[in-house]
Amino acid sequence: MTDVTSLPARHVTSGGTRVYTLPVRAFPNFRANVYLLVRGDPHAPAYAALVDTGGAGPDSLGDLRAGLAAVRDGYGEAVTVETLSRIVITHPHPDHLGGLSALREHTDAPVAAFHSAVPFIEQPGAIRAAWLTLPDAQAAWLGLPPGSELDGRIRRRGSNLTVPRAIPVATPLHDGDRLDDLLHVIHTPGHEGNQICLRVDDVLLSADHLLPLNSPPLMPARFLPGSGVAAFLHSLDRVEALDGVTLALGGHDGPMPDPRARTHSLRARTHEKLDALLAACTHPMTIHDLLVALYPRLRSIQAVLLLDQTAALTEYLTATGALRESTREDGAALFTRA
Repeated sequence: MTDVTSLPARHVTSGGTRVYTLPVRAFPNFRANVYLLVRGDPHAPAYAALVDTGGAGPDSLGDLRAGLAAVRDGYGEAVTVETLSRIVITHPHPDHLGGLSALREHTDAPVAAFHSAVPFIEQPGAIRAAWLTLPDAQAAWLGLPPGSELDGRIRRRGSNLTVPRAIPVATPLHDGDRLDDLLHVIHTPGHEGNQICLRVDDVLLSADHLLPLNSPPLMPARFLPGSGVAAFLHSLDRVEALDGVTLALGGHDGPMPDPRARTHSLRARTHEKLDALLAACTHPMTIHDLLVALYPRLRSIQAVLLLDQTAALTEYLTATGALRESTREDGAALFTRA
């Protein structure tokens, strides 16, 4: 008999679609949510789709298979990897896209992704090569001390990218599309320029745009087009304007039963971060200087994410006129309050 406490969480939309949350180990000690959507008779579903695929490691695929088995045993849904109708990628980050290569060995289900994400999936080698040309310029602009640990990590990060093998995308998506007469596509850049949320009736699959416990990591748009604070805030406005959404399910952690309240909280937290950075800019400072001022006890494990966030916040404040940017002789950007 299946232990009820071990069953994947199940939500039924107002239109009758069953949505199952399948947490997987995308990386060691880091979980991501894969979502299974099912319609029709549980014993012979008319439609079964995966939204995102977890990471590239064997633990991720093992967790996914175990989750599907629990859905079969606990809820009576006759769904396996081999019987999937569709795979949708919300954005091309390795904890959401990485498992696609392994899944392709077991299913021919057509892949859908936002149109501008298609090259990341179909030509991963080209994307990797493009990233490898950027870190030196990034490190200089950020004002990183030459030879420091953080300088080295930024210069190496292009070679550290986890990319899957090339997989064809059958269905390029655009904002406003309705995929498979079920999933309403909403382009939500900010965390990642190609990210989409998917609305199914009164449920929003919010990827990494709305998360229940944390603000999504942000990079400056100059590093990754479509990223950044301005895009994130605009996407929050779009999601907030959706009528009739009563539940959001994010790419990590648990459900959000009040999506609008979560949107308000994320917007307020972003403005708190902007205010803190502006207050910290007491004289001409590099982004690295601002990072150290904001996080004097910075831990190495957080350093790159918080550096990217500091750069994104600084970029936004400069674009809105609150900061002025100049360039130091070594190529580092210097910021002063306007």
